[in-house]
Order: sequence, then C-alpha cells, then structure tokens
Amino acid sequence: MSRKKDDSLRFYIYLCLKIGSEENVKARRITSTVCDIGSGRYRSIRSGSNGEGLNLKGSDVDLMMISSDFAVYEYFSDIPAQNQKIILVMDTDDTQPCFAKLRILCDRTTLSIPDILAYDDRKGRVLSSKTFKEMQLNLLSTKHKYLDKIHGPCVSDIDDQLDIALCLKCDKWLSHSEQWINRSRGKWPSVDIISKIISCGVLFVPIGGKESINEHIEWRMSFSVAEKFLIFSFSHTQLLCYALLKIFLKEIVDKEICLKGLICSYFIKTLMFWILEESGPLHWRPDNIIPCFQACIHRLSYCVDQNILLHYFIPENNLFYLRFNAINRNKMCNLLKMSYQQGIRCFFGTETLMDYQKCHREINKLL
Repeated sequence: MSRKKDDSLRFYIYLCLKIGSEENVKARRITSTVCDIGSGRYRSIRSGSNGEGLNLKGSDVDLMMISSDFAVYEYFSDIPAQNQKIILVMDTDDTQPCFAKLRILCDRTTLSIPDILAYDDRKGRVLSSKTFKEMQLNLLSTKHKYLDKIHGPCVSDIDDQLDIALCLKCDKWLSHSEQWINRSRGKWPSVDIISKIISCGVLFVPIGGKESINEHIEWRMSFSVAEKFLIFSFSHTQLLCYALLKIFLKEIVDKEICLKGLICSYFIKTLMFWILEESGPLHWRPDNIIPCFQACIHRLSYCVDQNILLHYFIPENNLFYLRFNAINRNKMCNLLKMSYQQGIRCFFGTETLMDYQKCHREINKLL
C-alpha cells in the first residue's frame, strides 16, 4: 500500500472512532427516526447533524414541525373538491427562485384562518410568513419559556441550541424542481432514491427573500426531507468527509471573526451533493478520504472565488449571490487555499480532532 493510501486509511479509522462507525450512525438514525414519528396537529422531523446520525460537538437540535392544518398546492387543478384543511396555492409571480407567496382559498375549506395571519395584496389574500412565525413564537414560549426568539425561519432558544421550524407541506413534487429528476448525472443518486424523494413532496418554511420588498409574505421552498434521503444514501466515507467539512466550518472558518457566518452548514451540504452527483463511487474509498476532503475544499474555494454555489434542486437560485464582499471573499479564499495545502494538518489545532497524532497506537491495533 502506498504512503498516501496508508495515511488515508489511518485517518478513516480515526474518524470512525471519533465521529462514529457505520453501526454507530445506523443506531443514531434509528433513534432519530423513532423520535420523528408523531401524530396530531404536527409531525416532527429531525434535521441537521443529529438527524443525519452525526453527533458533532456544538451541534444544535433542528426540528421541523409540519402542520396538518394547512395543505399547499402548486396548481388550482390539484385541489380536491372536499378538504378539511386550510387551502393555500403557490404564487411565484415577482418572487426569487425558491420562494413563493401562499394564497388563501377560503371557499374550498370549512376551516377559517385568523385574520392576523392574512395579508391583502393586489391579487387577494396571502398567508403572512412574518406573522405566522410571531404567532408560533407566542404559542411555544408560553409552554416553553426557553424558546424566546426568532432565528431565520425558526423559533429558537437563547443559546441557539434548539431550532424549531414550523412548516407547511405540498404533497406533490414542484415543477420548479422538475429538471432535477432527469438532468444528466453520474450514478448518484440512484433511481430508487430519486423516486422516494419525489413521493415526499416539498415543505415551505416561513422566511422570504432578503432582497424582496415582500419578504414578510414570502415562504421558502424547503427540500429538507429530500436532503435527508440523500445524506442517508451516502457511503460511510462520504459521510465522514461531510462531517469533516462541518468540523472545518465550525472549528476553523468560524474561528475567524471576519469570516464567521459567511458559510453555513447548508452550503456545505449543497456542495457535497453537487460533488457526489459529478464523481464516481470508486473515488470515495476509505484509503482515499484525505484526497476526497482536499477536493471538496478545492471546490469550495472555487465557488467562493467565483461567487457561485447553485441550489441543488433549483439551480436558478445562487446561494452565494451577494454573500461576499471583496475583502472577506479574499480572506476566505486564502484560508481555503492554505487549508487545501495543509490537508488534514489543518485539523491538528481543532477541539474535535486535535488528538489524531496521539491515537496511532490505537489505530494500529485496528489495521
């Protein structure tokens, strides 16, 4: 075995010890899935590192609560004659890609909606995302005092350890993401995974486009369920590389005050999806994990330099649009280039992986 392959295999074994083996991850996911089972007005889905089976240091708990009171439809023709839910129809006129207004159809349901949640625009009534979040905050904080603020589309606690996103659901796959199904790709994701994802529909979370004058009444399309399917389809080498990128973000990038918050874990996840779609499975081996990590850093550096990271399901949405200015983009690129050159040595000063060099004896026993 070559020196590079030996180094990668040792690091892979170390990551299995620190982050979790395949069996550890499966057990965590079973626990998470059991917690997801719910009934009544809301069904909960765990997202983020905990829902993915990664128990990383500093990871918060992300919950998506899907309301059963509402039903979202893309087209009027999709609406059933009889419905026991509040009917909402998508309106994407004058909205950025990935965002929509949700129009209220009062004549198709016996349920009523509080007037405070409705906003009148030139075309009728829409559901206010801003007021919806504020109402959920009031309801949740009454029962749980530690939930006391709004963070993006979520209700959060003061320490940002728990994020709860109240979601609405469209049971059908959207035409806006139709191209994702049939676009040219390698062997990932499989036809079976694509089929399962399509059957799950799409969620809507209460947050609008930042540059929009209608931000308060827009909702963002969320593919969190689809993304969870994709991550569950990762090989263990791919999952560990994904975990490495998350650690890199939290313990290296975010330690730089001027760079903190510029790249979020969602961007890392999106980056991984694009790379896996374009690369062959033979590349992702335990004895090649270090070059895999470096390739991801190199790709991220390119994306930052070019100010472009396309949404995985709706590529018309550039996630890096107006994300960086000239100064912080240059600093980010320099950090990424330096880390690429260092390889895994960039982790030797991190809290999570700083003891790698001390674990050689334990690793040798497992070789």
